[in-house]
Amino acid sequence: MTRIGIIGLGFMGMIHYYGAKKVEGCQVTAICTRDPKKLSGDWSSIQGNFGPRGGIEDLSGVSTYDQIDDLLADPNVDLVDICLPTQYHKEVTIAALKAGKHVLCEKPIEVDIQSANEMVAVSEQSEKHFMVAHVLPFFPEFNYALKAVQSGEHGDLLGLHLRRLISQPSERTLQEITKSGAPGIDLHIHDTHFIQLLCGMPSAVFSQGKIATTEDGKNTQFVDYLSTQYIYPERPQLAVSTWSGGISAKGRSFSHGFEIFFEKATLTFSSSTLGGQGVSQPLTLIQNTGDVYYPDLGEVDPVDAFTNEIDYAISHLNSGQSADSGFLSGTKARDALALCYKEAESVITGKIVTI
Repeated sequence: MTRIGIIGLGFMGMIHYYGAKKVEGCQVTAICTRDPKKLSGDWSSIQGNFGPRGGIEDLSGVSTYDQIDDLLADPNVDLVDICLPTQYHKEVTIAALKAGKHVLCEKPIEVDIQSANEMVAVSEQSEKHFMVAHVLPFFPEFNYALKAVQSGEHGDLLGLHLRRLISQPSERTLQEITKSGAPGIDLHIHDTHFIQLLCGMPSAVFSQGKIATTEDGKNTQFVDYLSTQYIYPERPQLAVSTWSGGISAKGRSFSHGFEIFFEKATLTFSSSTLGGQGVSQPLTLIQNTGDVYYPDLGEVDPVDAFTNEIDYAISHLNSGQSADSGFLSGTKARDALALCYKEAESVITGKIVTI
């Protein structure tokens, strides 16, 4: 039984708590938050942009802490699940690893690449599992796509295009941009991570887009939106691209999807929020025979992806596999961040940038 301590009880911490309760082989034994109401079990103030609203939770049998160090010292915690804002990821991850705990940290791993490198280095020294919760591979449409690529059942992969867009951001201070990394990191890192799983790391990128600017018009090292071509010289017929960031009109607050091209089939999916309403083209498999199929994914509840993610993390932890392997490896998360920076460099310089 893997005993989990959750640090941070906002929406994501609550979703991880609910997800862990559905997973065999683990138990939430501790939580940490500075909010006394949440420590008492009153989660009614928690609300995200999907899933359930928080209610009243029975926390009997769960140790409650308002100090992170106290949770890290708890001998009944094996895995620390960090659901804090990104600026706290490095400090708490390193402290947890040095306390002898395994770590599951929310994405992105960090905004600062040097901090991400330090986190990976400490995890390697500790020999503990350091996982970063990139949930995209656990959404059913993306999981189906990943398995289709890995299985080769439709022939060789010829190309893919990923799309992840939000509405145009409002004016921000330099501190606000730096804290999130702008959409070019905070949003786009989902896709740079997923591309690694599908195709491996590219050798170079060429990106065009908009540099994120402060409210007084100063350029930053981050980007608001971009289009990228990923270059794989050893596979010259593989065409891989993304379109990501804050570029859409306000009436479409979110949109994501993909088109994946195989020798024998094409796989497509699209989902958007238009005028506050969800609109989607379901996962569609188009075959060279002319037949079109809609794979049965069962009931699609976005919360289930987080349950599957935690189930995967627990299974990987107990599998005996290398601590830095699998979908959630800290190294893959660090490399996804590094890829975002290479794309931003390409936007800023207007040149192809090698990885």
